[in-house]
Amino acid sequence: MPLNPDQPQPPVPATGAPRTAAARRPMRPPTRLERLEAWASRLSIKNNFFHKIFSLVWLPYAARSGIKMYQKKKDLAAERFAAILPFRRFNRNFYDAMAGAALLGNSEVAAGMYLFSVCGGDYTVVCKEMKYRFLRPCLGPAVYRVVKSQDVEEKVAAGGEFNVSLEMEIYQQQIVKKGEEILVGRCDITFHCTPKSMVREREERRKARHQRLDAKRKALDAGDPGDAAPPNQGAADR
Repeated sequence: MPLNPDQPQPPVPATGAPRTAAARRPMRPPTRLERLEAWASRLSIKNNFFHKIFSLVWLPYAARSGIKMYQKKKDLAAERFAAILPFRRFNRNFYDAMAGAALLGNSEVAAGMYLFSVCGGDYTVVCKEMKYRFLRPCLGPAVYRVVKSQDVEEKVAAGGEFNVSLEMEIYQQQIVKKGEEILVGRCDITFHCTPKSMVREREERRKARHQRLDAKRKALDAGDPGDAAPPNQGAADR
């Protein structure tokens, strides 16, 4: 039956309308264990003692290498940041120079320490890409310095997850007072930072989706298999 153009038609529900902020499910407050984890994360970036203690559990390689961060507590500028990798036997190779694996692996640790000091303990930081260029052998302690970084504080204030790129220069620390630091390597590294609240929200959605699939699967298993005819029953009757 054709529709009467003069008759008012019922509104058509929108199928692809974007979800507004009010339609989003409110995030639950963090649990006691999650608050304890955030407190431990903030404590680990305040001084090297707690950083070493926590590294024994979560970063055993960094704990054995002995890398330390030097930065003023209230100054988060990249120019004030430095991480020093001591010249230990654990970090040296067979010809008594700093091992390339130690220089490369601790580049991620040093950059992550700087990023944690800016972002705080409410973010998860994952390395996405890293490029290291070896310039010359390192025959002493290595000093990691962030020479160029994006505005991390602005990205944190904007909220949400983001990518941040850092450029570091690695120097051989001066052994004598009159000596100069020698540039031994350069590192370009990119991190992906995600708020822990967003990680928890995604995990809850994933668990809810698995629960719905399990409930649907159980409902199908509990149904009578005789209700549905086999696909070749009509051909057999003919």
